[in-house]
Order: sequence, then C-alpha cells, then structure tokens
Amino acid sequence: MVQALTPVVAVLIGTGFMLAGYGLQSTLLPLRGEVEGFSALSLGMLGSAYYIGFVAGCLFGPFVILRSGHIRAFAAMVAIGSAAALAFPLLVAPTSWSLFRLLFGFCIACLYIIVESWLNEKATNKTRGQVMSAYVLVSFGTIMLGQLAVTLYPIQDFAQFALASILLSLAAVPIALTTSGQPAPIAVVRFRPFQLYRSTPAAFVGATGSGLILGAIWGFGPVFVTSRGFSPNEGAIFMSLCFVGGALGQYPLGRLSDFYDRRLVMVGAMVASTIFAVILGQTASPNWYVLGGLGFAFGAMAFPGYSLAAAHAFDLTQQEDMVETSATILLLYGVGSIIGPLIAAVVMQIAGTGGLFIYCAAIQLLLAAFIALRISLRAALKTEEKSDFDIYSTATVGGAITPEAVDESHPQMETPEPAETVESEFDHLVETAGFPVPDAETDYDDILVPATDEDPIDAFGDEVNQSGRSAPDKGRH
Repeated sequence: MVQALTPVVAVLIGTGFMLAGYGLQSTLLPLRGEVEGFSALSLGMLGSAYYIGFVAGCLFGPFVILRSGHIRAFAAMVAIGSAAALAFPLLVAPTSWSLFRLLFGFCIACLYIIVESWLNEKATNKTRGQVMSAYVLVSFGTIMLGQLAVTLYPIQDFAQFALASILLSLAAVPIALTTSGQPAPIAVVRFRPFQLYRSTPAAFVGATGSGLILGAIWGFGPVFVTSRGFSPNEGAIFMSLCFVGGALGQYPLGRLSDFYDRRLVMVGAMVASTIFAVILGQTASPNWYVLGGLGFAFGAMAFPGYSLAAAHAFDLTQQEDMVETSATILLLYGVGSIIGPLIAAVVMQIAGTGGLFIYCAAIQLLLAAFIALRISLRAALKTEEKSDFDIYSTATVGGAITPEAVDESHPQMETPEPAETVESEFDHLVETAGFPVPDAETDYDDILVPATDEDPIDAFGDEVNQSGRSAPDKGRH
C-alpha cells in the first residue's frame, strides 16, 4: 500500500488541503448569508453560481491545463480560489458573492481535473484500486473536516474566511515542491448527453436528479437546521452527518446493485430517502439527536444516487466510451445542481424552510416513478453482464477518472503538439564559448574548461550579435 501511494503522496496531501477549504466554505456561506439577511432566493443563487462555475470548469478547464501544464495550472487555480475566499467578507452582497462562488466553482473543477488525471497517470493497473480508494477516502474525510471547521470560530468572524483561504493556499505547497514529473498532456473529452439518454435514460435522469437534490442540500442544509432553533455549529455538524451517511451508504448500496437490478436498488433508495425527507420537513422542533439521525439516514439513501446512476451507465457502455460517459454523467450532475437550489429557494419562500426537504421528497418520488417505468420497459441485465461496483469511478469525487491510461490516438482525444525546447540552441552557444557539451554518459568530473585566448563571454556575445540580438553587458550583474 505504501509503495503504491509513494508516487502520489504530494497530490493526495494537496487534495486534502484543497477539499478541506472547499468543505469549510460550502458550509460557511449559507450560514453567514443568513446572518447577513440574504433571502432564500439569494442563497439559492449562491449555490447555483458555484455549479455554473463548476460546469464551466469541466468544459474549459482542460484547455487551461493544456496551455499551462498541471503544476502551474494547479498553482493558478489555488491562488484564484484563495483570493475568492478572502473576497467574500470584503464585498457582502448577493451579487458579488455569486460572482465569487462562480469563480470558485471554476477553480475547483479545474483542480479536480488536474488531481484526477495526475493520479490516473501515476497509478498502474495493479495499483489503481489502492490509489483511487485512498483518493476517495482523503476526499470524503477532508471535506467532512472542513465542514466541522466552521465550529472553530463565530460565523461573523473574518477568521472563518481566512482559514478557508489558508487551507486552499497550503494545497499548492506539496504540488509546487514535488520532485515527481508532471503528467502528460490531458485529454479533452466530448460530452454527449443526448447519446447517453438514448443509451440509458435511467442513468441520465438519475444523475441529473441527484444534482437537483444535493445542490439544494449543500445550499440550504445549514440554514434549515438553524431555522429549527439550533446553533450554526449544529448546522455544520448536521451537514457532516449527512455527508458521512452518504459516504458510508455508497458501498453497501453499490454492492447490493451488483446482485440485483441497479434500477431497482435506485428506486428503493429513493423511496427510503423520501420517507426521511418528509419526516425532516414536517417536524417543527425535533430533538437534536433525532434531527442528526434523520440527516444521517437521509444522506445514506440520497447521496449514493449519483454512484448508482453512474454504475448503471457503465454497465451499458463500451470500454472505449467509458471516459466520455463518465464526463457526461458528471456534467449532468452539475446541471442539476445549478437548477436545484433555485427551485428549492422558491419552494422555501412558499412553504418555509421545511420546504427544502419537501422539495427533495417530491424530486425523489418523480425520479422513482420514472425509473420504475423504465424497469417495466427494459429487462434487467444479468449479473455476469454487469461491471463490479467501483466506488472511486462512480463517486462525485473521482467521477472523471479515466479507467486506463489516456490513448492519444483515440479519435475523441485531443492532445497538444510537443512544445519546442531551447536545448539545441543552448548547446550551440555552449560549444561556441569553448565548452564541451555533455551527453547522458559524460562523467562531469572529467569536464575541464579549455584553455583559450578568447574570453568565453566575448565569444558568447559575438555569437549573439550575429543572430541580431544584443550581447550582455559584462559590467552589469
């Protein structure tokens, strides 16, 4: 295990800091927005803006990475995200906060692409399972810790935003100092949502519906708790319980779907989450432990919906189309997460904060009805026709991981031309100055400066002048 993770330890550490900052900010902003008097619609705009940026990052992020390389793109996105985290308390208004969230969402999407493509290249077929399992564990764990970090300072304190910025900034350190070479150019994948719908409507609707629900929960979950008379700290803990429930529910439901029709498992989970959502929405002032337990149970049934939809899509996808399918499912999740907070905000303005979970229950019932209809129209796959449930390729983190190394000859992949180097010109100038040019087998202890009557710097200057450029001034240092 240690040997498998050694090549990617810097990337995993950077990912941990990045997602801790993300988890902190995602929980902090709804709570702080409520303190600032933002309306439900304004809070919904914050959630939607983040996912607009996230979808834009999925679409255009690869081109940023192609232009700059993984390490420089990572540093740039971390710097922008860190600056955005500090900008929130400086301009407190729904419009400016939405702009900052959009920018932050773009950065996070780019960082996900960088991290996941890096891990995918460094992992071999033998170690990929260990590497990606560690990645998902780090991701879930640090997001949860970031959520709990909200409890360290009062919601009104600038320290909350400073801590988020610090965590994001620290993410760049292990990446910038790594001695490992950066990955090969990233692949740009086309998105084909209509083709996915024709192939597997249940996966298409399931992934989009998961975004509709989880986007709203991320945007309004903490506010729902505080509206029930609990503290902001308890709101942060509630979100962590939902998240932990979702993380723990992934594998059991996934494995169950290996032996039964995945769509049937999806329907069962949706019906169960509907029951928990109705109880949450209709309970006026529950005991804190009851509220936390219901949040955990709701998360365990609702959060794995994306993973089950992705696994069902992979069952019906050819190996050469896996990358495209994975990227399209993640895009659909993002689109659903853009729309979800806005619809939930309208429902909450009409029905109160309890409308958040009434909205979730309604969406889950509609999804369950649609998928049940698909079960009646299309026979289930046999167990031997399915691929085994794979938590790291079906989770919302790790969702864009390519299952194998990138095939640059694939017609759906675009890779840049190799960048020109200056090595040949440098070697020529060194030879002109009278120094031998070492090769890979040269013993550097045997290299001696040749005796010459001409100053090597003068020779260098003459050569540069012949090329039409100015020679260096030996008097300046």
